[in-house]
Amino acid sequence: MQKTVVIDIVGLSVNLIGEHTPFLKKYLESRVLTPLKPVLPAVTTTAQSTYVTGKWPAENGIVGNGWYDREDAEVKFWKQSNHLVHGEKIWDAAKKRNPSFTCSKMFWWYNMYSSADYSATPRPQYHADGVKAPDCYTHPPELRDRLQKELGQFPLFNFWGPNANIKSSKWIADASLLVDEWHDPTLTLIYLPHLDYCLQKFGPDFGKIATELGEIDHLVDRLVSYYEQKGAQIMLLSEYGINPVSRPIHINRILREEGLINVRQERWYELLDAGASKAFATADHQIAHVYVNDKMKVAEIKKRLESTPGIALVLDEAGKKEHHLNHERSGDLIAVAEPDSWFTYYYWLDDAKAPDYAKLVDIHRKPGYDPAEMFMDPKNPLIKLRAGYKLGRKLVGMRYLMDVIPLDATLVKGSHGSHLVDEQYYPVLITDQKPEKSSLEATDIYGMIWNRLFPTNQ
Repeated sequence: MQKTVVIDIVGLSVNLIGEHTPFLKKYLESRVLTPLKPVLPAVTTTAQSTYVTGKWPAENGIVGNGWYDREDAEVKFWKQSNHLVHGEKIWDAAKKRNPSFTCSKMFWWYNMYSSADYSATPRPQYHADGVKAPDCYTHPPELRDRLQKELGQFPLFNFWGPNANIKSSKWIADASLLVDEWHDPTLTLIYLPHLDYCLQKFGPDFGKIATELGEIDHLVDRLVSYYEQKGAQIMLLSEYGINPVSRPIHINRILREEGLINVRQERWYELLDAGASKAFATADHQIAHVYVNDKMKVAEIKKRLESTPGIALVLDEAGKKEHHLNHERSGDLIAVAEPDSWFTYYYWLDDAKAPDYAKLVDIHRKPGYDPAEMFMDPKNPLIKLRAGYKLGRKLVGMRYLMDVIPLDATLVKGSHGSHLVDEQYYPVLITDQKPEKSSLEATDIYGMIWNRLFPTNQ
């Protein structure tokens, strides 16, 4: 049994490795980089679940970062229970092979109630007065206090939102090293989200992302140096690359204009009423699951979406089966964007009627993914003063609403999720051994990790 570490460098693709990443550039001189054909959808939860089960979304059930729960009639994004991932995970299979095997799962998604031996994941405290306080969830529970005693509080507000930066990835890296020092796990899975932020904000524009590339390069250098000294097998991996985009598609507005979406009026704003709508979409980067409550409308909706500029594919039952997405959680139709396009969740037709959460960092209430959460509204020259005022109210215990997020989807310059992108934006695998296959699928990663844990010559 061989000690192995898999470092997930989110957003890394071959086009990013060069003068701004001197460590990775040099590291590749004696290593092998293999592009991975993106899983559909090429998003965090689907890719990671495919890697650790070796199963397609049709089998593991993770059809995106979120989906519509038909029984609850609610859209649910970024849930965290590992029970949602169907199929045996690699750490369970490894423990059957060798009972002394242990696994550290550091911030890979679906970490709560996982059977991994050591794990940590973001988990804010939601106080009764509405305050969201930074925190993390760990197994075993005492690991949380031990890590935060050494490293300080997990920097939640640097993990996502306008203030996202290297601090969160550095904390995760530091925590991973501490867990390794304390417990020496056989397999360590490390999640480094840093490039996700700048690439979605600016796309692969080196004039704007050079600093961030240097920061992640330095952090990976530190991790690799440590694990090399421990004699570990090292795999550098990404879930997707991020390609430039210039065209947001407001898919729910299209459905609303067709008379298919119902909303509820609350105060001045409108709330999507998914259960009462004939059809609606859960937008997730470059894919959108379209749930059709009125099945007589499926063919009509498919035709309408296929005629929409920016939509490359609309998968029906046969299409979902072909792309390994034929699972009960999937939409009745699945729209896939052209490489230069992506889907917003916006369903209102007038910004004055946008829901109150639209201008917040609120990943759980929004019925879809919102990359505009990485920006403060650039149209308001006093937006930072406004944010400071809101923070002041929070610190003195007053009610506040951090409504600083813009409603301008054109600000977003990078996206992912589609499998139709150019190979320079494919996710990558970097190892010290050339894979047996010249073309790798996401399902192949499971076997490659397994073969490092249990080499055939041992």
